[in-house]
Amino acid sequence: MFLSRIVYGIEFFIRLVVEIIKAVLDTSMCCLKGDVDPVVYEIKPDLKRPVSLAILSNTITLTPGTITIGMDQDAGVLTVSAITPRSTKDIIPLEPTIKKMLE
Repeated sequence: MFLSRIVYGIEFFIRLVVEIIKAVLDTSMCCLKGDVDPVVYEIKPDLKRPVSLAILSNTITLTPGTITIGMDQDAGVLTVSAITPRSTKDIIPLEPTIKKMLE
């Protein structure tokens, strides 16, 4: 079990770097085109542990174009601001990896 969490941790790190690179390119293109339309979302991820929610919140903030502006650990809800409208799955693509790694 411990070894599988290490493998998921490595997968998480690699996927995080890839998602950051994709977000840099996407955010740059949106800013260059002038397609900036800020939106605020309330997202309820399928994570039970507060540490999992905190890590997801940090990954959202690390990714350019999105920022976590609020976290209600009791309700398990994140308030996220995005530079352009997008789907929830585009905002939290690392949720399944975090779930496998920590839950």
